[in-house]
Amino acid sequence: VLPPAPSRPLRPAGGSMSVVEHVREMAAAGLHSNVRLLSGLLLTMSGNNPELFSPSQKYQLLVYHADSLFHDKEYRNAVSKYTMALQQKKALSKTSKVRPSTGNAASTPQSQCLPSEIEVKYKMAECYTMLKQDKDAIAILDGIPSRQRTPKINMMLANLYKKAGQERSSVTSYKEVLRQCPLALDAILGLLSLSVKGAEVASMTINIIQSIPNLDWLSVWIKAYAFVHTGDNTRAINTICSLEKKSLLRDNVDLLGSLADLYFRAGDNKNSILKFEQAQMLDPYLIKGMDVYGYLLAREGRLEDVENLGCRLFNISDQHAEPWVVSGCHSFYSKRYSRALYLGAKAIQLNSNSVQALLLKGAALRNMGRVQEAIIHFREAIRLAPCRLDCYEGLIECYLASNSIREAMVMANNVYKTLGPNAQTLTLLATVCLEDPVTQEKAKTLLDKALTQRPDYIKAVVKKAELLSREQKYEDGIALLRNALANQSDCVLHRILGDFLVAVNEYQEAMDQYSIALSLDPNDQKSLEGLQKMEKEESPTDATQEEDVDDMEGSGEEGDLEGSDSEAAQWADQEQWFGMQ
Repeated sequence: VLPPAPSRPLRPAGGSMSVVEHVREMAAAGLHSNVRLLSGLLLTMSGNNPELFSPSQKYQLLVYHADSLFHDKEYRNAVSKYTMALQQKKALSKTSKVRPSTGNAASTPQSQCLPSEIEVKYKMAECYTMLKQDKDAIAILDGIPSRQRTPKINMMLANLYKKAGQERSSVTSYKEVLRQCPLALDAILGLLSLSVKGAEVASMTINIIQSIPNLDWLSVWIKAYAFVHTGDNTRAINTICSLEKKSLLRDNVDLLGSLADLYFRAGDNKNSILKFEQAQMLDPYLIKGMDVYGYLLAREGRLEDVENLGCRLFNISDQHAEPWVVSGCHSFYSKRYSRALYLGAKAIQLNSNSVQALLLKGAALRNMGRVQEAIIHFREAIRLAPCRLDCYEGLIECYLASNSIREAMVMANNVYKTLGPNAQTLTLLATVCLEDPVTQEKAKTLLDKALTQRPDYIKAVVKKAELLSREQKYEDGIALLRNALANQSDCVLHRILGDFLVAVNEYQEAMDQYSIALSLDPNDQKSLEGLQKMEKEESPTDATQEEDVDDMEGSGEEGDLEGSDSEAAQWADQEQWFGMQ
């Protein structure tokens, strides 16, 4: 008697592999394009003759076909096939419960090699995250019983919960990851970012630290990043420096990147750039943190370096936000705000959690006069990075630009209370106080406190100089600026010193200061204007002595709202929100 037709593809005579087993082997070997072609043909055959393959074989074919689609980044199509596979698995489970075991030995190995239903659901969740359908991703993973969740499922759930603002569920999932894998450092960072105490997190790793040699640094590492996430930049820097100096962790790129970011947050741009350069030399393919590095270079007027950095990053990967942000910084500081806006939006499309991209787009919108839209972006940046002062600075600048001094004052006071009385928060509060004639004396007191803490803090020096200019105390201003420039060189400080020297008729030295400023930043328009004015005037006049030196608060990064935006029309069609509304 001839065997029935359906059994022939299952296991041909002579014990050779079935066609489904060949598909499985190709999938395991990574031959995705081959799997896609063959499984597609076999699924069509199955559709035309439902008896051709068993339910378990159909399930396997659907999963392998979906996997190949996932590899080709056809996520919506992959979700469709994974859904069909799960429906097939459900039907398979029902039939296996109804039918008693036939005692067929061949069915046992076949059932053992079926693709995991849990893995299928995880892949579906990955597809949903790529499609930016986070709610669907959470729903599919939530459907997996807690006991069956693998560490990677808990990790994905934790990240999704965190993004959705479900902090308690996120903490629970991160803790479950650590319970299963106590050295999951990113889960540790996740817990610290959700305000879980460093001591509590450390207690979850204490056993592993004591049982494995050369892991004594981990408790210090946790302590360092606990300081990072509470905004205590000084102690975070000191702790990471102590780690970085240990011979076993010297020249670690991640630690150097963290140090660079912390120096940036603390307003120490010089050391931040040095650490970024050090990390970049150790790893020429480094992408993380390069958006901040590019921003710092752009602020210093090193636009050629920014352009080179952007090109290098694009050669490494154009699927990360960082290269787009760096190119956007180049456009922004070249006063091409529409292009900067487009590049910032593209970066957000690639990574909606990119704080630097949100700040870039917000700044571009603000300088184009679209202040209310800019405010939305700065608020989102604050939500993602509540310890970063530059996010608050951007929002406060928007409030001041729209004459909402009361809102700016409330925000500045909140920042002062939240992040503590340091030179940066004192200066930010003073900046708002300077906008109201009633609070000028308070501004002076705040700036004096800031400069007592950090005499070299450039923003505080600039604001104090602005105040002295209003009071026409030019000699005091010159002394302040000379003192600040004793141990550092900054374009804005040299330019303001030039303005003060003009006010006291020291024209030759004023020209020298403008020249130094332009050597540091050839694109600084105010220094160029000052120098050109000096060159035109062969002898001092009364008009020169009365030259306006009030507008000194700019730090080179803002430009006029109307700008010189030659590319506005070209990029106007591409100014998209990318889900930021």
